[in-house]
Amino acid sequence: MKISSLNGFKDIVPGEVELWHHIENIARNIFSRFHFSEIRMPILEKTDLFSRSIGEATDIVEKEMYTFVDQQITMRPEATASLLRAYIQHGLYVQKPVQRLFTIGPMFRRERPQKGRLRQFHQLDVEVLGAGSPRVDAELMGMASMLLDELAVSTSLEINSLGCPDCRPKFRETLLQFIDDRKENLCDDCQRRSATNPLRVLDCKNPKCREQVKDAPSIQEHLCEGCAIHFTGVQDNLQQLGIPYSLNKFMVRGLDYYTRTTFEFLTKDLGAQAAVCAGGRYDGLVEKLGGPKNIPGIGCAMGIERIVLLLQQQNQEQSTEKGVDIFVAGLGEKASAFAFPLVHTLRKNKIIAAMDHEGRSLKSQMKQANKAGAGWVLIIGENELEQGQAVLRNMKTQKQEEMALNSLQDMLSKRLANVCP
Repeated sequence: MKISSLNGFKDIVPGEVELWHHIENIARNIFSRFHFSEIRMPILEKTDLFSRSIGEATDIVEKEMYTFVDQQITMRPEATASLLRAYIQHGLYVQKPVQRLFTIGPMFRRERPQKGRLRQFHQLDVEVLGAGSPRVDAELMGMASMLLDELAVSTSLEINSLGCPDCRPKFRETLLQFIDDRKENLCDDCQRRSATNPLRVLDCKNPKCREQVKDAPSIQEHLCEGCAIHFTGVQDNLQQLGIPYSLNKFMVRGLDYYTRTTFEFLTKDLGAQAAVCAGGRYDGLVEKLGGPKNIPGIGCAMGIERIVLLLQQQNQEQSTEKGVDIFVAGLGEKASAFAFPLVHTLRKNKIIAAMDHEGRSLKSQMKQANKAGAGWVLIIGENELEQGQAVLRNMKTQKQEEMALNSLQDMLSKRLANVCP
């Protein structure tokens, strides 16, 4: 009986993994242009880290985390909390007043698997810590827009402001009164959460709930002077960068730590899983997790699986596996023994080389070379060993030439210099 992967956990196989490399390479290139440094965190964290940061009343903490209850440890459901824990633990705020960090890796949530949503999913996550200017908000959205453009992924940007601890309480009272008048028509989750965090009602995906809150008051009408100035600055700076956007008063995101700016890059090509990139500002979170006071922060994350789906839909076939530069066909044991160290030396010289180890026929090995996408095939048999000559075949033109065995390494290096990095 075959054993299959767990539901919601996906293998990334050859032929597809190259597209992942393509995405990650472009992302790393762009992150470096914006002077971000990489950080890597463990997958397992203390459960309290996520309940304190994400919020105990969120879907993630209540329903979706993979938690070892007896040990009170959890497989990370998102990257920001782990990154901030590392930032505080290692005193990175002392090394630089502003830290620009990124991480790439798997996250885990026990959601219902569907297109673009898996239980193990991967994110490109970026965070800026120590900078509160609205220019940083616009710069981060500009970087995300640049990455999506270079990947040829078409999206639209929506933004909102969630205010701050000074202005949110008054809006909360207004929103709670609005919700109480419609509470009986809301889903069970929204009824339960309305008392602890009424903002989450605005984020509910239930069509019935969305209909009930379509005329809900907007937090943008309740922003304090500081938040209003900040949000105006964000919009002005986005316009300076030439980045189009629209306002979405219902965008509250699924995590409680957000303050002020929130944003999402949305696609129309993945059905319900429209968000390709999402993030926002979390100015009080460092202190909440035990770090210093008054360290602002903002970050965003992109789902790699969703980007892969979009690129596959666009038939971006440049993701195919890179072929080998040269296939060495050794015919017979003596020839294979001669070819074995030769292939190793070629690889040391940064040439992608392959050979057969099973003593197959020349016809079979030529088929292997074709499947491997070889540009050249070097044929060495017992006759070639006796004559001191090998045969090099250009697989594109099918032209062949002889090469002396005693100068084979130098000749191959020169011949392949134009096709190898």
